[in-house]
Amino acid sequence: QVQLVESGGGLVQGGDSLRLSCAASGLTFSSYTMGWFRQAPGKEREFVGASSGGRTYYADSAKGRFTISRDNAKNTLYLQMNSLKSEDTAVYYCAAVWAPPANLAYYRKYTYWGQGTQVTVSS
Repeated sequence: QVQLVESGGGLVQGGDSLRLSCAASGLTFSSYTMGWFRQAPGKEREFVGASSGGRTYYADSAKGRFTISRDNAKNTLYLQMNSLKSEDTAVYYCAAVWAPPANLAYYRKYTYWGQGTQVTVSS
């Protein structure tokens, strides 16, 4: 079965960096659109960015600070987060979908999800 396992979260200070990883198994990773989402307490799940068809896409909140990459040989998706802010505090999830949705930011279009990793940024 398909498994997505995130790692790399933690507690950091404002301005620090973190790199999240998402290890995928049970799917042809290179063929899938992969997304990063986050969810803060009491808020809806929010699009961070996606990797699809050789291109990357970012939410406005992530542009210039976050970078998505993937290593298809390792079946792993990455999220490099720089200049972290307190408002970046959330549980971060990776997600996968076979056919890229017209709206990559719509989380309900993704088929598979990881369990999430907590990122906490102290100010």
